[in-house]
Amino acid sequence: MSNSLGKLFTITSFGESHGRVVGIVVDGCPAGLAITEEDIQRELDRRKPGEELVTTARKEADRAEVLSGVFEGRTTGAPICMVVWNRDVDSSDYQRTRFLVRPGHADYTAYIKYGGFNDFRGGGRFSGRITAGFVMAGAIAGKILNIIGVEVMAHTVAVGDIAARPAEVDQIRRKAGLNRLHCADSEAAGEMMKAIERARQQGDSLGGIIEGIAIGLPAGLGEPTFDTLDGELARALFAIPAVKGVEFGSGFQAAKKRGSQNNDPFTIEDGGIVTTSNNAGGVLGGISSGMPLVVRVAVKPTASIASSQQTVDIKEMKGASLEVAGRHYACIVPRAVVVVESMMAITLCDLVLRAGLLPRVIK
Repeated sequence: MSNSLGKLFTITSFGESHGRVVGIVVDGCPAGLAITEEDIQRELDRRKPGEELVTTARKEADRAEVLSGVFEGRTTGAPICMVVWNRDVDSSDYQRTRFLVRPGHADYTAYIKYGGFNDFRGGGRFSGRITAGFVMAGAIAGKILNIIGVEVMAHTVAVGDIAARPAEVDQIRRKAGLNRLHCADSEAAGEMMKAIERARQQGDSLGGIIEGIAIGLPAGLGEPTFDTLDGELARALFAIPAVKGVEFGSGFQAAKKRGSQNNDPFTIEDGGIVTTSNNAGGVLGGISSGMPLVVRVAVKPTASIASSQQTVDIKEMKGASLEVAGRHYACIVPRAVVVVESMMAITLCDLVLRAGLLPRVIK
């Protein structure tokens, strides 16, 4: 497996869904950064689901514990190890259906790759639960970025076929946190909740789209040709389980436009160079342009559903049917919003350090 990400600001993920812990090791964090477990917990709490979004919910406290790398409220420059403990674990359903590969999950591919030795309980390493570690690392990365005035935010822009109205940055700041869906359009959020409830009652699930935005990025971030800003971000975002698509700026809509419609004209504003539109999403040639970075992430419907599905028994090599009786969510999009923010912050923090924009000691 490849469990590490980043060149200077590096994260290494560990743990399984039903193992003892899920955690992350952050290496390369500058010394002297003020950080507390409360700062990390604040972000972890945003990842928790609301009761209205789930079927029979697994209820984990997800209390962040910092095991190393922080002393007297500041980072020491040593690796920072953080964990959350798995307390509310019930593996009985997974034991019962161990060899029935679940449609939409990594059960089959993991079984083949690791010869059946992978931890299958709750999806093991392929569970969305591993993102708790991403969020803990993202809390640290976000605080580092704040030092140079970079703000990262994300919000839900679609669930199923229900789309939110476009929102300005200030509106996202003020309104996205006011509902469980992290959607800046309260009216659309209400319709999304109804759609999620309908899917749940039908033993089904929904996916959606999350938009991430980074404000205050300096121009010049990114390491072409292969470590481009958008390439590194896409790699990080695709590490989030259930992410099936990533686009920047106008994204796939650019294919329908003419160059005269999609190009962003340059102008001078307050003594700096900006563009009058942002179809590029803040990235040109894999390098930040100084305009807001805009990325959208497509999240597939939750693969675990209560409806009967056709599958196979991989041990007996015969057909079977499966109803997933474990604990799952009718829509994981709201829980993924903070994860998108976190992976953006982690990637941007690494690129900022690689650009030499932050000292190795923060005073």
